[in-house]
Amino acid sequence: MTKDIAAQKGKRDSFVSRWGYILACIGSAVGMGNIWMFPSRVSKYGGGSFLLPYFLFVIIIGFSGVIGEMAFGRATRSGPMDAFQKAVESRGWNGRIGKILGAVPVLGSLALAIGYSVVMGWILKYAVGSFTGSTLAPKNVDEFGASFGEMASSFGNNLWQIIGLLLVAVIMIAGISTGIEKVNKVMMPLFFAMFVGLAVYMLFQPGAIDGYRYMFSIDENIKNPVTWVYALGQAFFSLSLAGNGTLIYGSYLRDDENVIGSAWKVALFDTLAAMLAALVIIPAMASAGTSLFDGGPGLMFIHLPNLFKGMPGGTILVIIFFIAVFFAGITSLINLFEAPIATLQEVLHFTRAKAVAVILGIGTLVGLFIQAIVGEWMDAVSIYICPLGAGMAGIMFYWVFGPKFARKELQKGRKRKIGKWLEPMTMVVFCGLTAVVFVLGIVFQGIG
Repeated sequence: MTKDIAAQKGKRDSFVSRWGYILACIGSAVGMGNIWMFPSRVSKYGGGSFLLPYFLFVIIIGFSGVIGEMAFGRATRSGPMDAFQKAVESRGWNGRIGKILGAVPVLGSLALAIGYSVVMGWILKYAVGSFTGSTLAPKNVDEFGASFGEMASSFGNNLWQIIGLLLVAVIMIAGISTGIEKVNKVMMPLFFAMFVGLAVYMLFQPGAIDGYRYMFSIDENIKNPVTWVYALGQAFFSLSLAGNGTLIYGSYLRDDENVIGSAWKVALFDTLAAMLAALVIIPAMASAGTSLFDGGPGLMFIHLPNLFKGMPGGTILVIIFFIAVFFAGITSLINLFEAPIATLQEVLHFTRAKAVAVILGIGTLVGLFIQAIVGEWMDAVSIYICPLGAGMAGIMFYWVFGPKFARKELQKGRKRKIGKWLEPMTMVVFCGLTAVVFVLGIVFQGIG
C-alpha cells in the first residue's frame, strides 16, 4: 500500500511555495466564524474568561486534528473518498467501505459550500454597496434590519449570489498553484492589513478602552461549563476541521514541507484574525455605548453598518470592513468547494473545468432555493456532518493507518524528532474531542 501511495505522487497539481500553502490554509480557516461569532462569544462569556479556554483548545486541536488532516491528505495524495479507501485497504479490508465513508465529509463540504455561497452573495452586495452608498442608506437600525431581511428572503439576492459563484469558478478552474494559491497570497495579507487598520482606528475612539478592559479581564464565567463548551466549539470549527478542506489542501503539499510547522502557523493566524475582529467590534460597541448583540448575520449586516454610519469616516470604514470580509469569505468558499471538485476528478476522472462546472452548477441551483433557510441549513451541516467527518478522518489516519504510519508521515520535512506526546494527543485526546463536539452540538443545537 505504501508503494501504491508513493507511486501516485507528482501526478497532481500542487502548491509551489510554503507560504502559498500556509496562506491558503489560513484562508480556508478565516471566515465568518471569526468575524460574526467570535467577538460576540468573547463579549457574552466574560472576555478573558472565554479567551483562556479558547486558546487552550486551539493549541490542542492545532497539534492533533489540523496536523492529522494535512498529513493524511499528503500521505494519500487524494481527497477524502480515496484517502479513506486507502486507509481501509491498508488493513486488508474492503476498500469500498472506506470510499463510502469518505463520501460523508465530501458531501458535508459541498453542503457547507452551498450555504456559504448564500452568505457570500450578501457580502458581495454589501461590499459593492459600500462604494455606491446603498449599504449605509438606511437611516436607523430598524431600516437596516428591514433591508437585510428583504435580501435574506427567498430569491432575494439572486444576482449577487450568482456573481460570487462565477468569481469562485474562475479562480478554481485556474487550478491550485495558478488559482487558489495566487488568490490567497493576495487576499489574506490584505485582509489582515485592513483589519489591523480598523483596529488602530478603533483604538483612538472615545470609550474604546472599556472594550479592551473587558476583553482581557477574567470573571466568574471562567467557572461556567457553558463557557468551555462554546470555547471548544469556536476553536474546533474555526480551524475548519471536517475531514475535507484541510485534508484536500494537504494532498497538494510537497513531502519536504513540515506539516507541524505549517499547522501551528495556520492556528496562530486564524486566532489572530479572530482577535483582530474582536479588537474592532468590541471597542466599537463600547465607544458607541451599546452592548454587543448576538453573533451571526445580524451583527455584520445590521448592527455594524448602523454603528459605522454614526462614526467619523463611516463611509471609509464600511468599505474597508466589507472588502476585508469578502476576502475572508471567498477564500473559505474556495476551500469548501475544492473537496467535491477534486473528488469528481479522482473518482469520475472529470477534467478540472468540467468538475468545477458540475459542482458550481449544483451549488448555484441549490443555493438559490435555500436563501430563506440558510441558517437552518448551515446549522444542520455543522452539527451533524462536520464533527463526524473530522472524527472519521482522525480515526482513519491515527487508528486505521496506525500510529507508526502517522508518525512517519508527520516526521516528513521535519528535522526535529516528534516527541512522545503525539500518540496520546492525537489518538486519544483529539478523537475523543470530536466525539464530544458531536454530542455537545446535538445537545446545545450548535456550538460552532
